[in-house]
Amino acid sequence: MTTATLPPAALTASPLRTSAARWRGGVEFQVRRANEGDAPALAALSRPFVHAGALRERPLSLYVSRASEFLVAQAPDGTLEGGLGLSEHAADGVLYNFCVAAHRQGSGLGGRLLQAAFSRARGRALAMLFTATTGSGRLFLGHGFVPSRSDLAPAAWARTLDPGRNARVLARTL
Repeated sequence: MTTATLPPAALTASPLRTSAARWRGGVEFQVRRANEGDAPALAALSRPFVHAGALRERPLSLYVSRASEFLVAQAPDGTLEGGLGLSEHAADGVLYNFCVAAHRQGSGLGGRLLQAAFSRARGRALAMLFTATTGSGRLFLGHGFVPSRSDLAPAAWARTLDPGRNARVLARTL
């Protein structure tokens, strides 16, 4: 999982209350929980990040089976412009597969998705959120995450981290 901004060349179950907000540029987006029908769009949204090495490749079947873990930002025309997974591990959560369409980066959309994830995690009484990033982590750090050790994260998730990706683990208390 990462929030690395891709260079332009690289990019030629409690219900969640949905919310709409205007982003820079005046476009209104709805942030909502994903459903199985969103799986192909989530996979497509993730693909440029996978090709750039910022995200791990995940099969379409994962997006289908874990659709309820994802929050998505949907434009008025139905296009998914961002997505973020939140998996639960006992009292802690893990944010993964965070991506925002290249033309929406810097618009505040990623921050809105993070805020929605925080709200959902609090509603589930999670104590900590963890994530891993191969990028700068600037968005996470700006929203209260701090560097952490993988042995403090949920063990099942920490075991899946690929040492070859050299990802940094970040954590945030809720």
